[in-house]
Amino acid sequence: MPPDSYESHYENFPVASILLPPALREPVAAIYAFARSADDFADEGDLPAAERIARLAAYQAELDLIEAGHPSAHPIFRNLSPVIAHYDLPLQLFRDLLDAFIQDVHKDRYADFAELMDYCRRSADPVGRLMLHLFKQASPENLTRSDAICSALQLINHWQDVGIDAGKGQNGRIYLPQDEMARFSIRDGDIARRVASADFRDLLHFQVDRARALMLSGAALGWDLPGRIGLEIRAIVAGGLRILEKIDAVDYDVFNHRPVLTAIDWPGIFWRSLVRPLDASMETAP
Repeated sequence: MPPDSYESHYENFPVASILLPPALREPVAAIYAFARSADDFADEGDLPAAERIARLAAYQAELDLIEAGHPSAHPIFRNLSPVIAHYDLPLQLFRDLLDAFIQDVHKDRYADFAELMDYCRRSADPVGRLMLHLFKQASPENLTRSDAICSALQLINHWQDVGIDAGKGQNGRIYLPQDEMARFSIRDGDIARRVASADFRDLLHFQVDRARALMLSGAALGWDLPGRIGLEIRAIVAGGLRILEKIDAVDYDVFNHRPVLTAIDWPGIFWRSLVRPLDASMETAP
């Protein structure tokens, strides 16, 4: 994985990773091109909301063409269509991603954790599911554990980027559940002002602990799957856990100290990827 993995949720996608079998690098690149470009429509630049949604709707129409067996003139979908056909990838996973991106255009608050997890189900979980389908490892148990890992990665990205997300859009984007913010006496204005108060730190501590538990609940997937896919998943899990440790280390002040992975983190991540803890739920930093 590249050193900037975990800095945005599609950088978590293992693009052209040296751990991927060579035969899967082009299929993964085709899926990534779809996901990255669609995510950019939703999140980057200064396009008005209506134009963003129109571009995402055009991608939905391209998926409809694939489902109907019609060719596409769009370069991304010309590459993606044979991958979908060859690996029998569920089109609903691509539609879920687009649905989440459209939601990002017009939704900037989440009432509770269940609502946030529904967003993660569509914005993050399809990535892991597509990888399992590519590797022909998409059993129900594997899919469940992959969902836990991918949702945890999405949550980790939200928590490291609380300050950055608050500057996006007209009102800023806050993924912290509103009911939990109220429980910890945090208001939207506190986030906008980037105030790392004791109450905010307590709130983020709570969120970090929950993301860590979710990640660890799926971590055994990386040890149960064979070869490169298992190693890839173990590295992803270790990287996510390392980001959480870095949030802990700055006492949850992500406004002034945004945690990212650097070169000095990778030896520890590599070690974690090779040495299985006696109990995955008791994993600690190397």
